[in-house]
This record gives sequence, C-alpha cells and structure tokens, in this order.
Amino acid sequence: MRVERAQSKRACSQNQGDMRLFAAALCASLALATNGLAQTYEVAETLTIDDVPSWFPVGFCLLTHGERQYVAYYDAEHRMMVAARDLDQEVWQKAVLPSEIGWDSHNYVTLAVDDNGDLHLTGNMHGVPLIYFRTREAGDIKTFERVGMTGSDEERCTYPRFLAGADGTLLFTYRSGGSGNGHRLYNEYDPQSRSWSRFLDTPLFDGEGERNAYPHGPDPGPDGLFHVIWVWRDTPDCATNHHLSYARSPDLKRWETAAGTPVDLPLTLGQEALCVDPIPSHGGIINGCERLAFDREGRPMISYHKADEEGHMQVFVTRFEEGAWRSRAITSWDREITFSGGGAMPFIGIRISGLEPLDPDRWTLTWRHRDFGSGRIVLDEDTLSPVEAEVNVPPELPRELRRPRIEFDQMRVKLAADSGASQDPDVKYMLRWEALPAHHDRPRQPPLPPASRLQLVKLVR
Repeated sequence: MRVERAQSKRACSQNQGDMRLFAAALCASLALATNGLAQTYEVAETLTIDDVPSWFPVGFCLLTHGERQYVAYYDAEHRMMVAARDLDQEVWQKAVLPSEIGWDSHNYVTLAVDDNGDLHLTGNMHGVPLIYFRTREAGDIKTFERVGMTGSDEERCTYPRFLAGADGTLLFTYRSGGSGNGHRLYNEYDPQSRSWSRFLDTPLFDGEGERNAYPHGPDPGPDGLFHVIWVWRDTPDCATNHHLSYARSPDLKRWETAAGTPVDLPLTLGQEALCVDPIPSHGGIINGCERLAFDREGRPMISYHKADEEGHMQVFVTRFEEGAWRSRAITSWDREITFSGGGAMPFIGIRISGLEPLDPDRWTLTWRHRDFGSGRIVLDEDTLSPVEAEVNVPPELPRELRRPRIEFDQMRVKLAADSGASQDPDVKYMLRWEALPAHHDRPRQPPLPPASRLQLVKLVR
C-alpha cells in the first residue's frame, strides 16, 4: 500500500488559529501559497453540512478522495459525526459514531484513507483510551466500527495523527501518557491483514518520566528528508516549556542532528546536539509558537518567541549556518509577557505566524502583541535582519469568508484545509465554521452563542 506523500504535510488536525498551541498539526488554517505569498481564489459553491458547536473551538477534518468527499466533525449535540458525498451531489450522507465530546479543545477528529479505500478515523482523545474507527467496507461511512491497534500503551492517548512514511506506508502517531510525562509512539498499517504494529521499536521522544515533547512534524522538507521541531514541557503548566530542538530523518527510523550526526532513539533532553536554543522553563516559549521553514539553499529556519535577557518578550529567528544554529531577535519590544495555565490556552499576549517567502530575497512574518497591536516584519534572507519595506500582500481568501456571521463577542472564523486533493488543479476545498476562542477546556457560562453552520466551500482560480 502507498499513501500520497502530501498527506503527511496536510494531515487533519486541530485548527491553527486558537488551536495552534497544540502539538499535532493536522486540518490547519488554509494556506493557498503559490507565487509569492498567496494566489487569489473565488468562492464557486458553498454547501451546508451540519450545525456545530460555536461555544468552544475544536478541529474538524475534510478529506477529498477521488470522486468522494468525507468530513469528520462534532455536531451541535457534541456527537462525533462523519458526512460523505459524491462530488457531483449536494446531499450529504451522515453517520453518528459512538463518541461524544465535552468541552475539550484538544479533542480534534482526523481522517485517513488507505489504498484499499478503507477509511480510518480517530479523535476525541486527551489522556483517555484509544478511540479509533475503521470502515468494514471501503468508503462506506455506515460501516465504521471501533477497533484497536496494537493493544499496548493505548490507555492514555492524546494528539493522534495519520501520516505517510517514506515508502507511502500509512502511519499513526500519538502521545502515550500525560502532559509533562509522556512519550510519542508510531504504528504502521498492513492493508493485507488490516492490522497495526509498531513502526518504531522505541518511542520517537521519551521524557524519561519527567517531561514530554510537543513536536511540529515530522514533515517532508525540500531535501526529501523528514524534519521535526519540538519543545520539552515539564508539567501541564504551559509556562514550563523549554529547550527548542530539531532533528531530521530520511525514513522516520534513522534520525540525525542538523549537522548530519546520527542519534539514537528515543530522542531525549540529554542529547544536547539536538538543542537549537536552550530556553529555560518559564523562559517565554510556548508549544506551538515554533514554526519551521527553509531558505533558498535548503537550510532550516525556525521562528519562535521567548523572553530576552531583560525578560522582555521578543520574536526570534534561528537558522542552521556553518555547522551551528544562529539565533537573532527580530523585535526590540520593552514589555514582559508572562503566561501560565493548563488546558487549551486562549490568547496569551503574543502570537506569531511562521515565516513565508515574500520573494526570492525576502521573508515575512506577522505578529500580534497585547500592548503593541499587530504588524508584519520583512526579513532579508541573507542576514535574516528586518528591512524597511511596504508590502501589499493579497488576501489568501475572499474577505467575506473570514468575517464572522454570528454576532457574539470574540467570535472567530475557523478554516480547515483539505487533507486530500481535488483532481482539478484549479479547484480547492475547505471547511468553514465559527467558534469562540479556547477556554482552558472548561464549560462557558450562559449566555452562549447559537450553533454555527459547518460549510464546505469550493474555491476556484
């Protein structure tokens, strides 16, 4: 069996607006980058799927596969749902799965399909036993049934993700254990026996009972290698994130440093050669702020935020240059931003995007700061220093898609990209709905907003 490599880049997960503080990066905010930063798409069609919760954010998943389309989500009654349609039909077939979400914004739902056409679905997990469904008949959502995987280390599962291995094998990864005390496991699927087994004999990351890793990736880079960045976290308190780190692999089995030096699995804090920036606990980095990009020479670059020597929050960019990571601050703010807490965090006072290419010689990054508002920074690629520039960035999407239609304070638009692909290169699909920001995974007190419409949007260029 083979799975399109692109699935490992665009696997479904939590939305990366308010949800980007989480490790897994799976139906993310839609990015339609082509020439420069974006290419203009127009809305060709909008189909309503169902009513969904607007009172808390949680990630949904869209999967286009051939002439069929599948959506996994929670309806307004908090039930796990799957909807399906043929692309030439407007009516959705729906199936209710035996799982209900509470208020936990970690508990996104994600889908994958194998070469047999069997659908795989997992989600609604934050330190609970494995919740995994597979269709008994290819493509038929009415035949989803709950099954197990390996039967080992499946009692406290979080952050599920499907991805494609180097040879196209369908893989599944998740965290076993809790925040501050967990390890990351990988399984592989055999379509002939329809069974899962361990892909790695050891966890990829191991917090040694004292911490756990919050990774972005692994994802394929322009060099054909898999790349992963992560921070370590000591407790459920998000302030205890520390030590920005990086590793790469040709096949997700053999791992090495940025310099190409092999390292043994599991990856641990004690492997100092993997450390990019030894940020201490309470040092101003939060899991999810770090983003990976590659310059025109293929060198990895990471953007993130942390406190400087005076305790002021700054945005940093680091790049692997001449055998070492070289980090530089690209802001000079004079304000402290402290944060702490557990659960899905709302806005902590600072938020940054990843680096995006502006042209062959420049990169851009956007930021939001509780004291200074928001803005955009343009960087020279050679020096990674800020440069003065007037930038006219066209909107990725029609502006009306990003305007909330529910009149309620703090309401936000949520977008999820297609984890599959349209057969027409000029057509893309996305999901759109609305929700309030994260609320530490706790119920909100009334009054609550009305339910949101979950919609499929067809975009054409």
